[in-house]
Formats: sequence, structure tokens, C-alpha cells
Amino acid sequence: MRASIALRGWKGTIGRISQDLARRPDVDDSLSLLPLEAAFTSLSVPTSATPRVSVVIPVHGKIEYTLACLRSIANAPPTDPFEVIVVDDASPDNTATILAGISGMRVINNERNLGFVGSCNAGAAAALGEYLIFLNNDTQVTPGWSDALLRCFERHPRAGIAGSQLVYPDGRLQEAGAWVFADASAWNIGRFTSRKNPALRYARTVDYVSGASLAISRDLFDSLGGFDARFAPGYYEDTDLAFAARAAGRSVWYVPDSMVVHSEGISSVGLGDTGMKRYQAVNQTKFAEKWREALRKQPAPGTPLAVVDRARHRGTVLVVDTVMPDVSRDSGSLRLAGILKLLLADGWHVVFAPDDGHAEDTAIRELGALGVEVLVKPWVSGVPSWLAANHRDLHAAILCRHTVAAQYESLVRRHAPGAKLIFDTVDLHFLREGRAAERSGNRALARQARASRRQELRLIETADTTFVVSEYERDMLCRLMPGARVALLSNIHDIYGREAGFEGRRDLLFIGGYGHPPNADAMHWMADDILPALRQVVPDARIWVAGDVPDAERRAFSGAGLDMLGRVPDLAPLMNSVLASIAPLRFGAGVKGKVNMAMSHGLPVIGSTVAVEGMRLADGQEVLVANDAKSFATAYARLAADEALWNRLSDHALQNVRTHFSADAAMAVLRKAID
Repeated sequence: MRASIALRGWKGTIGRISQDLARRPDVDDSLSLLPLEAAFTSLSVPTSATPRVSVVIPVHGKIEYTLACLRSIANAPPTDPFEVIVVDDASPDNTATILAGISGMRVINNERNLGFVGSCNAGAAAALGEYLIFLNNDTQVTPGWSDALLRCFERHPRAGIAGSQLVYPDGRLQEAGAWVFADASAWNIGRFTSRKNPALRYARTVDYVSGASLAISRDLFDSLGGFDARFAPGYYEDTDLAFAARAAGRSVWYVPDSMVVHSEGISSVGLGDTGMKRYQAVNQTKFAEKWREALRKQPAPGTPLAVVDRARHRGTVLVVDTVMPDVSRDSGSLRLAGILKLLLADGWHVVFAPDDGHAEDTAIRELGALGVEVLVKPWVSGVPSWLAANHRDLHAAILCRHTVAAQYESLVRRHAPGAKLIFDTVDLHFLREGRAAERSGNRALARQARASRRQELRLIETADTTFVVSEYERDMLCRLMPGARVALLSNIHDIYGREAGFEGRRDLLFIGGYGHPPNADAMHWMADDILPALRQVVPDARIWVAGDVPDAERRAFSGAGLDMLGRVPDLAPLMNSVLASIAPLRFGAGVKGKVNMAMSHGLPVIGSTVAVEGMRLADGQEVLVANDAKSFATAYARLAADEALWNRLSDHALQNVRTHFSADAAMAVLRKAID
């Protein structure tokens, strides 16, 4: 039973009427709702004898809704072992008879009607799982719904309750969590708007989430005493549970990538004097009495919702890059994702804008699951319009790459002069382009490098702080621009560790997509020179290439002997089977993510001087350095014959990442630049 409570007062009344009259969105066929069944057909629900998750569904009649709910769970089951417990609350129809014919679930039959509160508590008492998910019987779940709820607890150790995005069958958003006001009234966030709006698709803490789809650990539920019986038969019990969790120091989270369709009737909104609805006003009074002191800290009724939302975070940090990050595509995306996570962990509202204004739904979903709001068309026309509307809350803007920073630097200064302006070079483009021009003799590229240099140096001069990724680049800028505020914010990596030792390892792994010019050059070098030299020393040695490569080049490289894998979602199996990672870069700039990534798995790296510069790596200690084809082949043979050397490089590589490329090191730099 969800609270379904409205904001009191004339402002709330007008707001609710506006919501009720809002234009319905177009029919959304992607929901793929199951039909309501008038007659029972065979149904089996998967189950486990040792569940991690217990799904508790209280029912009182409406067997056709219950069957559709159960079928949706069977079609989109939790990944973890689970059980389904249906509590039949003395249904007046043939529910008990039909439920008895369904295999795989447990049924509890109440002798008398206990209401939503009593039925949920009875189901929880019988549950075997570590986590409880309470689910209304008039819901239909979607793929990944339960997994997303449990991921919330993994991402946020202090999370106490996680709730789904609730959607009406017509596709409109029903609820994205809710705010509670000082008089115990509440507002369902986003009601009747589009569920696809990114402004409502990022995870956040809220005051409460609906009991229509609510997850909580069994231990916490028991310690809080379950749903408070004083709110029986229903209404405000979920709000009360959330306040109890918050009083215990736990947070309540709205989880947008857990989508559940809820067939809540909307025709009875405001009819509070008949049926179950009469308990809404009664229980609001009880709730206000129980939580009198806590409600003093809640916003006053009528407080603008934007003000309520802003009060829940320290301020807004805007991050702009050329396109949406994709951690499976490039190391820059991996670093950016790490920065976004650190900003979120430090209490900021993080807004990300791709400069091209576009994002795939999956990308919005992934960033939203972390807690990042995405600015994307058609919801926002662009960064300028967003700055004009939201500049008052802007604390800092991080503009990535000089092509982006040059567009928006003046806009940020004009709209939010008090905000910190941070230029994230990602890598110094003029350095990379200049090296490429020198190697190729391309005059056009040399002119481009000079133009990039002028633009990057101007931005560095005007920014409050400039981020670079390597000591080499920081030291160079300190010489060129002694007065500039330059900070080292390098790649950010988790420490995966070594899962397999030296024994049985063979071959080399190259990580990188062809779209990055230094990687394309490296692939040609490997195919033309390095692999032939390697096979003169070790005839059956192979070089595996993980990354996007166009079809024509892929066929050519395969014909030359490289093993082309394409994009690999999970690199761990390769990291734990090959002898070493190879990084034969002949030009470039910045810290190389492929080197960091291999080292975070304890995989030794054979790399060029360009590949390992600025990373505090010594030849023979953390890496093996090679700058011609014969040297790469010799280094491979040396490493394959010396287990002690392999172990030394592996151990030192892991320590290097811990010391210089950890989240703690990056957080210190971010705080100094932003606070």
C-alpha cells in the first residue's frame, strides 16, 4: 500500500490539479504489459531453497492482477536466488484456490483480514532471504528491477531502503520517490510526467519511497520493528518505515533503473472519506504525532519543490565533455566516470552534458543509476539554456578538452561568476598533435597543433584550476606558465589484483580502439614489425587486440597475424591469462589508461617510452621499456623465462596504482579545486 499523499494547501492543490490535467504522453509500447487473465492457466514461479531475496506480495482479491504480477516475475526474475511469498489476506474471491495451483512459491493464508501492514509483516516473518522486497499485487516488474534495487545497497553502504521508479500502465511516471513536509503531507516526485525525462532518471536520496516496490534488508526491517501496526490497515506505513530508517542513520534511495508498472487507480485521488482512502487523513495525523520532532526539520508546506530538492545536496557541479562517457570504449571515459563517482560521494548534485546533445537510452540509464543527471535533447536544448535557468545553484563547472572549454568558459563566467571554473585537459592536445605532426611530417597537423597550443594555454590562464593527467605535463606547464593553477588529476582505477600467477601464461594483450590515432599507429607497428620480430624469438607467440576496429582494418590486421577480439566487455579473463600487456605507442600525451588498467590487474607491461611517461615507472621495476620491434621481442622472451622478474613487475605495478592512481588521491585533488 503506497501512501499516495498530496501536498496540502492551495499551492499543493493547484499543483495536484495541474498534474491531473497534464497531457498524457504517447502510448509507450516498450512497456510490454501482460494482459490481465480472467481465467487461470498453468503458472510456475522459479524459487530457491536458500534465497538471498524474498519477494513479499500481499493480496486481497483481484486475482487477475496477482497472476499478471507473478507472470512478470517469472519473465524477469531476480538474478540472485529468490523466493516469492504471497500473503492471501482473506480474499473474498477464488484467490486462495488459484494460488494453491501455482508451483514454486509459498502462500500464507490469513485467517482474517489483516490489511496491508499486517500481511506484509506476516510475509516478512516467514521470509528466508537476506533482503525483503515488498511488492503490490497490482504491479508488473520489468527486466533488472530487483537487481537494480540490490545494487543500490552495494553502492551505498548506508542505504537502508531502496524503491523503484513507479510507472502508470499508460507510460506516465507515477513516482520517483517523495518529499515530506513539516505538516506530514507529501509530494510524489514527477507524478504524471514522462518517465523518460533524464531529470527524473538519476538515483537520489528522498524522504520515502512507496511500499508498492520497496526493498530493505531483513535485519534492518526486524530492528525497526517492521511496519508499525498503528498505521494498519494501510497508508503512511511506508513513510513511517522510511523515517524510522533515517532516524537509525540509514538513507532512503529512489532507484530509477528499477522500473515497476503499478496499476494504481487515479480516479479516486482526493476522495479521502470513503473506503481505504479514509485512512489516509487518519494516519497522517498519527504520523505527525509520532514524528513531531523530525518533522520540525522538514520544509514548510508550500515550499517550492526546486528549493526542497536543492536543500538535499551541497550544490551542483556541471561536467561537460564532447560525448557521453563509455568505459568500455576508452580510458578517458573510465577516468571521467571515476571523477563523477567521487563528486557524487562528496555530496554534490552532478549534472553531465554531452556537447553533441545526444545520448543513448542505455547511457542515460547507466549514469542515472550512479546518481548523475544527464542534459540531453529534447529535454534540454543545450548547455547555454541550462546555465541560464540553473546558474544560482552552480558551484563548479568542469569543462573537458579545449574544444569544449572554449565554447562554454565565457558562458559560465557570465551566468555564474562565483562558480569555480575547471579546465580538464584530459591530455594536452597540442603535445599529442605536435608529436604526431613531427613523426608524420604533416604540415596541416603541425598547424593544428599550434592552434591547439594557443587555445589550451589561454584556457589554462583563465581557469581557476586546470587538471592534467601526468607529471610530465604538469611540469611542462609550470615551466611555460609559472602563474597557472595546475593540478595533477590522473587516471582513477580500482585495484583488481592478481587472480592468477605466472604459471601457464603466454601471449601479449593490446587494449585500445582504432579511432584514437596513437592506437591505430601502434596496431600497424605491431602487424608490420613487432609480431614478425616476436615470432622469430617465440614462433607461436600471439598478440591479442581488444578494442573497436573498422571492418576493413580488422581484416587486414587479422591477415597479418594479429588476433582481433573487438570490444571486450570484461577484460579480467584476458588479464589473468596473458603473459603481459603491450603498449607500443610512438606518439601521444597524457597517462595511458591501457597501462594503468593492466597494472591494476597485476599484469606486467611492455611499453614504449611514450606509453609509460609521467607515471613514475622505472624500467625493470614496474615495467619493461622497449622502443623498437626487436626490443619488444627480447623483452617478451626475457619475461617468459624469468618468473621472479614477472612477479616483481606485477607486485610493483599494483603498488604504483595504489599510490598514484587511487580514488583517495583523486578525491584530494577534486576537493582542493572545488571547495
